[in-house]
Amino acid sequence: MRITVIGLGPGGEDLATLGTLRAIEQHPVQFLRTARHPAASLLSGAQSFDDLYETHSTFDQVYSAIVEALISAAAEQEPDGAVLYAVPGSPMVAERTVEMLLADPRVKVTIVPALSFLDLTWARLHVDPQHGGVRLVDGLKFAEEIDGERGPILVSQCFSKMVLSDIKCTLSDPPAIVTVLQRLGLPDELITTIPWDDLDRVIEPDHLTSLWIPELVPPLRTEMARLVGIMEQLRSDCPWDQKQTHETLAKYVIEEANELVEAILADAAPGAGDAETEHLIEELGDVLFQTVFHSCLGSEDGRFTLADVARVLSDKLVRRHPHVFGDVEVADADEVARNWERIKQEERDEKDRRRQP
Repeated sequence: MRITVIGLGPGGEDLATLGTLRAIEQHPVQFLRTARHPAASLLSGAQSFDDLYETHSTFDQVYSAIVEALISAAAEQEPDGAVLYAVPGSPMVAERTVEMLLADPRVKVTIVPALSFLDLTWARLHVDPQHGGVRLVDGLKFAEEIDGERGPILVSQCFSKMVLSDIKCTLSDPPAIVTVLQRLGLPDELITTIPWDDLDRVIEPDHLTSLWIPELVPPLRTEMARLVGIMEQLRSDCPWDQKQTHETLAKYVIEEANELVEAILADAAPGAGDAETEHLIEELGDVLFQTVFHSCLGSEDGRFTLADVARVLSDKLVRRHPHVFGDVEVADADEVARNWERIKQEERDEKDRRRQP
């Protein structure tokens, strides 16, 4: 069984390649992933799979149904014919159905190269993706695919306000602005640079919408993982760090805590500016380093890890804030403090009971 896959290009019929036009002429049995594309008119008699998007609840179900329909159609053309499958843009850019077809042993797939929206994007942004280290991510998987990334990032599949809203809410420290690219290569092409907070407010997205993020602040978990990795390398390669124990580090906890207090007071003083804030960040890091160092030692001993420290702290905070994580009602901060002390004492009593023989 044979399937020829063509790309319709990123815009109108004028951006379709000669290879695409020839393949259309050579294959009488034709299918479109979606007729919602400016160049879909090139295949006037093709069957569209748009109805599958209405009858299935997830994209994975839609894509699986498309693949099965294509393979079934290809089987009917045996032994001499092949069916044509046309997708938006390029067959090899953000096309899950093509990936699935290529991985399916039941069918032989021929790919006809085509322009993608990426080609127009680099031209409009004046960006060389190779030199810039650009990463392409799926808007539907934004949260998981940006893990560890700093940018620049191009986000595709931004076809609805819901997708834009999810992207907007994912970043705890977002960029100030974002560039929205829409309908590149069409007469109503639009490139807009807006504040990040307006992303899901002023943009009317469609299936030809993408986002350009020149720089991205790494998420907390990425920086924490980097810190732990640095600590492990210090224990492996640095003679001073190799010699340290919990006991030898104890004095530094007090020193760093005192320096942090000084930095807090300086940052809160009248006239304090960026320099004081930077110093506060540095001193907070020094205190955090003590926790990471001790956790690394605990991990080497096989007793506990930084994850254990974070878990115990999280559990404690939840337990001691029943007015936030439970159904307890409090009148003011004083009552919160009294509850905290009461719960703390109950925890101590429970620990004492466990120690008794």
